[in-house]
Amino acid sequence: MKLDIYNIEGKKTSKSISLDKNVFGIESNDHSIYLVVKSELAAKRQGTSKSKGKSEVSGTGAKPWKQKGTGRARAGRLRNPSRVHGGTAFGPSPRQYSQKINKKVKKLARFSVLSNKFSSGSVIVIDNLELETTKTSNVVSMLKNLKINDKKVSFLSKDKDQNFHLSCRNIPMVNTFKVDDVSVYELMNSTTIILDKKSVEYLNTLGKN
Repeated sequence: MKLDIYNIEGKKTSKSISLDKNVFGIESNDHSIYLVVKSELAAKRQGTSKSKGKSEVSGTGAKPWKQKGTGRARAGRLRNPSRVHGGTAFGPSPRQYSQKINKKVKKLARFSVLSNKFSSGSVIVIDNLELETTKTSNVVSMLKNLKINDKKVSFLSKDKDQNFHLSCRNIPMVNTFKVDDVSVYELMNSTTIILDKKSVEYLNTLGKN
């Protein structure tokens, strides 16, 4: 499995790079992708919603009248949920939404997405993703040369280059990530994935472990 390498200008070079079949050529496991994406989206939830129960609302907690002999219905407190200005019954309270996923499942999901992208021709390799200066027009020109300027693109690099990151920041539908930090959701949510040479080598080593 090989891919042609492009330069930073988006033009094809005479070089190519080998892709590990254990990373870019496996049979997709859709259930593992579902589990990992579900956990990643759940982890983004703040879980800070809160309502006051009957013991927290403003007002006395004392029994308003004695249990029997008044002719009125019995009442334990004036702030129970069935009364006006009472507390909320079974309301939300702060919680964690994160879900535990095994490392092997995460790895399988990541490789499944990369394999899907490769099989659909949505993976491009650039020799390096580094710029000497911060210039958005350079990245725009590269995307036009690659004919993906109207697609949602994710750049994956082994080492983050600040100039390249700042050059991509104002371009719609373009994101930059470190290859070891990118989530499965971001990979799934991208139309095209562009990796630098070091990223491919890093992923190839993961496939051998």
